[in-house]
Amino acid sequence: MFERLQEVEDRYEELSERLSDPGIVTDPHEYQRVAKAHSDLSEIVTKYREYKNAGRQIRETEEMLAEPLDDEMRRLAQSELDDLKERREKLREELRIMLLPKDPNDEKDVIMEIRAGTGGEEAGIFAGDLLRMYERYAERRGWKTELLSATPTGIGGYKEAVIEIKGRGAFSALKFESGVHRVQRVPVTESSGRIHTSAATVAVLPEAEDIEIHINPDDLHIDTFRASSAGGQNVQKNETAVRIIHKPTGIVVSCQDERSQLQNKERAMRMLRAHMLERERQAQQEEEDSVRRLMVRSGDRSDKSRTYNFPQGRLTDHRINYTIYRLDTIMDGDIQELIDHLISADQADRLQVVGEAQE
Repeated sequence: MFERLQEVEDRYEELSERLSDPGIVTDPHEYQRVAKAHSDLSEIVTKYREYKNAGRQIRETEEMLAEPLDDEMRRLAQSELDDLKERREKLREELRIMLLPKDPNDEKDVIMEIRAGTGGEEAGIFAGDLLRMYERYAERRGWKTELLSATPTGIGGYKEAVIEIKGRGAFSALKFESGVHRVQRVPVTESSGRIHTSAATVAVLPEAEDIEIHINPDDLHIDTFRASSAGGQNVQKNETAVRIIHKPTGIVVSCQDERSQLQNKERAMRMLRAHMLERERQAQQEEEDSVRRLMVRSGDRSDKSRTYNFPQGRLTDHRINYTIYRLDTIMDGDIQELIDHLISADQADRLQVVGEAQE
C-alpha cells in the first residue's frame, strides 16, 4: 500500500514540475491533460502527507515520553500520543479507500430510465414520483436535468420516462439507484382505503461520448412516426417521432418529445450510445476473475430492491439493511444520506474482497 502511495506522490511531484515549466503553456491540450492529472492526484497526496506527518509527530511524542517527565507532562504527552495514533489509523483507512480501483464511469453524466412496473395506474404515478425525486436531488446538487423521452399516463404518472442528468460525479452518486423500487400506500385511485404495493424500475446508465462508442449506421433500423399525446391524439401531422433499432443487439430506443425529427433522432442516439456503453461495461465485468466478480456483485445492486412505505413514513433499502423514517423529505430529493450509506457499503465490501485476496 505504502509503496503505491509513494509512487503516487512521486508522480504528483513530477506533474507539479511540468506545470511550472513555462513551455507547457504553449500547448493548451497538453497543459489541460497535465493539469487534470495533477488535480486528480492532489487529494490522495494531501491525505498521504497528513499520514506521514502524523507518523513523525508520533515518533517525536514517543521520544518525549522516553525522557524523564513530571506526572502532568507525561499525562498530556500520552493523551496527545493516543490522539495521534487514532488520527493516523483513520487516515490509513481513508487512504485504503482512495486506493481502491475507480470506476472509469464515475465522473460521467447519467441517463436514467424510470418505468412503471406492476401496479397499474398507481405504478405510473409512483414512476412520476421517482422522476421528480431525482430531479429535485439533481437540483440540490446543482446539476442540470433534461427530459429526453416520456410516455405520460394522463393522471400525473408515466409509463416510462428517460432523463439526462449532467454534473460531475453524477454516475458515481446515482449508480446504486438502479433496481426495483417498491411503494406501499393507499393509491389516489383507491376508494376503499386499502394499501397497495406497486413497483417501478430504475436503470442508471453512464452517458457515452461519440468517441467511446462507434455505431455503424448500417446496423441501425430507423423508423419515423407521428408523435402522440398520452390520450393518443396526434400532436403533429408530420412524422417527427423516431424509433431506432440496433440490429446486432436488439436494443430499441425512441423519442418523440421534440418538434423536429432531427432533434428526436439526436436524443435517441444519445440514449442508444448509453445502452451500448452499459452493455460493454457489463460484458467486461463478466470476463473478470472470481475476485473481481465478487467486487462487482457487491457494487452492482440492480438485482435488489428498495421499499417506500408511506403509511409508516419509512424507506428501507434491503441491499444494505438500512431504514430511514423521513419519507417526505426523501421524496423531495433529500437522498444524499441514503446515497452515502450505499457508497460506504460498497467500499466496505470491496475492501473486504481486497483483504481476502491478499491473505
